Amino acid sequence: MESAKIVSLPSQASRQAVRVESDRLVVEHLVLDDHALAAFVGDRPPDERALLVEKALRVGLTAIQSVGVTVNVDAVRAEFQGLLRQTEAANERAATALDTLLRQNFADGEGRLPRTLEKFLGDKGQLRGFVDDLFDEAKRDSAIGRMKVLLGTYFDGDASRLATMLDPTRMGSPLHQFRSEMADGFAKLNERLAALEAAGAARASERARGSAKGVDFEGLIEGLLGELARGSGDILERTGTETGATMSSKKGDFVLMLNPEVASGAELRVVVECKDRYVSGRGMRDELREAKANRDAAIALVVFTPAHAPAGIAPFDVRAGDVYCVVDPAAPEAATLEAAVRLARLLALQTLRDHDVEVDAAAIAEALKGVREQLETIRALKQTLTSIGTSARDVHAGLDRLRDGILARLVEAETELRRH
Repeated sequence: MESAKIVSLPSQASRQAVRVESDRLVVEHLVLDDHALAAFVGDRPPDERALLVEKALRVGLTAIQSVGVTVNVDAVRAEFQGLLRQTEAANERAATALDTLLRQNFADGEGRLPRTLEKFLGDKGQLRGFVDDLFDEAKRDSAIGRMKVLLGTYFDGDASRLATMLDPTRMGSPLHQFRSEMADGFAKLNERLAALEAAGAARASERARGSAKGVDFEGLIEGLLGELARGSGDILERTGTETGATMSSKKGDFVLMLNPEVASGAELRVVVECKDRYVSGRGMRDELREAKANRDAAIALVVFTPAHAPAGIAPFDVRAGDVYCVVDPAAPEAATLEAAVRLARLLALQTLRDHDVEVDAAAIAEALKGVREQLETIRALKQTLTSIGTSARDVHAGLDRLRDGILARLVEAETELRRH
């Protein structure tokens, strides 16, 4: 194909046929003399010819531009290869210099660092010598020597500072003041104990002579009754200072309210009197009758001290429907009071028959019968005890066994009541 010829119109403007304006390329009065290309463009629709010529011009200029870039890339590649050879040579020289430097400083034996480390840290180095001098026990100015001198000052022998500080007999010792304070404290404590002992002896003597003994006796009985009440579910109330149902009457030191479950829901009370003074038999019966009325109680229980108990009731007895009991305040036996309280509870439960409350009267009667039999045996043994002094120990043992038997019979009666 013939090469295309570009012919411009013969005018002054043809010299300015191609202009570059910013980002635009302007071609004016362009004529391309090429038969084949004219025929190729002529085969296209008229409305597509301008776009086709524009694409052709764009493609041609792009190809020419690519040829110029290729030339530039070759020049750059040649320049880069030359620079690369120079860099490799420089790197090789640097590696050689670095290897030489490392060998000079870190080579085994002859390197500067091994020689320096050996000088300071080796077996004969400066650090080993410094440590040997520092901890040499033979040198007084070494660390060990100085520590021995210092510790010896504080801990070695009786003249050491520690011995001085821990010796309570030395005036300058901190323990000397503590010793003095402890001695003063014990002296004051001994004085207080002596005073308390003297006061206790005086109170005991006063109780033996006056009414204070009764107050202590009531307190003792209150503690024993409280333990029994907690064990059985009863309620104990101290009423000796309170007026009861009878006007201006304070009869009845304690009131024991029986557990409603045992009393079949009824309010059943036992009034308790404590006596540490002599009262005649008739006077005691009248006082218990008034106490039962004042506290609305079914049964009365009176507790005597041994010195003021009527003859023949120890450890307890049933008289005129009420329970009499003896408790020694010097050596109280809780079992004796427990038996008396249980006996009073059974007698109180027996009174429920008069109020149409369902109780096993036969079981209660049988238990009371057994108790009375045991009490009669106790009376017989007491009489024997008074006449047979040589058998006192055996009789006392028999009394203890009978007391245990009474408790067992009372437990059987209470168990029988719970079943119903």
